[in-house]
Amino acid sequence: MTTSSSRIPTFTTSQRKTTSMCQHQPPCPSADSSDREAAHPVAHHPEQGWSLLCNGVLLFEDTGELLPDGQVIAPHRPLGAVRVGSAA
Repeated sequence: MTTSSSRIPTFTTSQRKTTSMCQHQPPCPSADSSDREAAHPVAHHPEQGWSLLCNGVLLFEDTGELLPDGQVIAPHRPLGAVRVGSAA
């Protein structure tokens, strides 16, 4: 029995093609856009703290982001956020 050795290609971040999953009209903002968080969610997992947007951005509940090209955007909560405390 002869088996062919198949090699699985590996891709670095710069080699990946980013394709938009957005089918909305008008289209949602791209992952490169400053308003990328306005894209529609295609998967939402609040119990795990993340959502996948149709532009390929992974949005975390702490407002951090992972872009399709692998770039990490640090959490950017508003500075004036209200803290929730417990009553004594």
